[in-house]
Amino acid sequence: MPETVAAVAEAARAKINLALHVTGRRSDGYHLIESLSVFTAFGDQIAIGPAPRDLFTVSGAFAQEIPSGPDNLAVRARDGLRKAAGVAAAGPVLIFLEKNIPTSSGVGGGSSDAAAVLRGLVRYWKVDIEADALARIGLALGADVPMCLHARPLVARGIGEIVEPVEKFPSLALVLVNPRVAIGTPQVFAALARRENPPLPPLPKNPDTAALAGWLAATRNDLMAPAKNLAPTIGDALEALDGTGAAFARMSGSGATCFGLFKDRACAEQGAQAISAAHPGWFVVATETTASAPRQKEH
Repeated sequence: MPETVAAVAEAARAKINLALHVTGRRSDGYHLIESLSVFTAFGDQIAIGPAPRDLFTVSGAFAQEIPSGPDNLAVRARDGLRKAAGVAAAGPVLIFLEKNIPTSSGVGGGSSDAAAVLRGLVRYWKVDIEADALARIGLALGADVPMCLHARPLVARGIGEIVEPVEKFPSLALVLVNPRVAIGTPQVFAALARRENPPLPPLPKNPDTAALAGWLAATRNDLMAPAKNLAPTIGDALEALDGTGAAFARMSGSGATCFGLFKDRACAEQGAQAISAAHPGWFVVATETTASAPRQKEH
């Protein structure tokens, strides 16, 4: 068995759908989408280390809300990569998950955990695997996992597996608000009134916060209307964000987490504090998104 590193850590960042257009439906029932997605500094944390046998432990604010056995996406990611790498190249590991993202909240928590495990185990086990092969393992776990493997600004198409990184995309100051209602993604998709909708408009070049707010106003989250019908408190979360000075507010994914776009981190912190004070039972956090990676110079 090849030598492994002592331990690795990976951030499992929350995924925010700034815009999410449902453009069709495949014959197998999967919906086709176009989504501009970003990833936040806030999220779960994964640590991987040596163990005499496979172990999976969970802590954090929302640890009690997720399965700790073989059904957890983090465990399934381990098993999927081990199968691809071969047992001889993939010894037992301890996977530790700090669960900070609310469950069933529309920000890709489980998918991001799975992606972080895949990235971490590639380093820990020193697996020689191409990005496309890793993405296929991720896609078998869920449609969001391939984009979570990138964890940078991107446009996702197809069922989420066609990923196009976005260049020159800035870091954005956001407030995330979840009124602590869990919504099942299948329920939201089933309640869609229309599944054939226009795609995303072209992205603005070199966007800043103001330009993005204007662009977002011309886009949609096609899942927001059915989600609000299922959970009207989503509307309350959006009103709270608007009332604290967000330049733009929208629901992410299938909900119920909503995001507000703020001028800078200080304004986001102020907004988050005001919402938390008014709604102490809600999940509220101020954060920022990761910017596009610098383009590599050609030699």
